[in-house]
Amino acid sequence: MIVVFKHFFYRNYVGLSLWPFIILKEGALRKDQVLINHERIHLRQQKELLIIPFYLLYITEWVLRTLLYLDSYRAYQNISFEREAYVNEKDPDYLSKRKAFSFLDYMVR
Repeated sequence: MIVVFKHFFYRNYVGLSLWPFIILKEGALRKDQVLINHERIHLRQQKELLIIPFYLLYITEWVLRTLLYLDSYRAYQNISFEREAYVNEKDPDYLSKRKAFSFLDYMVR
């Protein structure tokens, strides 16, 4: 389910997946198929990790990478979940061929 809530976002962020919702900054973004696919990849990741563990791993990885890079945005860009989503967001068929736990392939890259 896609909802629009413009007061939820910080800086340049325009979309967010919080199971089972995709939250967008603006209604016009509903037509952005790349963004929607990116967020759907996150929904799949959340589902396969039973939701709460996804958020715990996401935050843990972000904290560790922030300490490693000393840059929170660079840390965000290198979270395995984000890497998988960014690499595959332009492939509309990705979710139909994605193997379970594919984010693990992006953990050490």
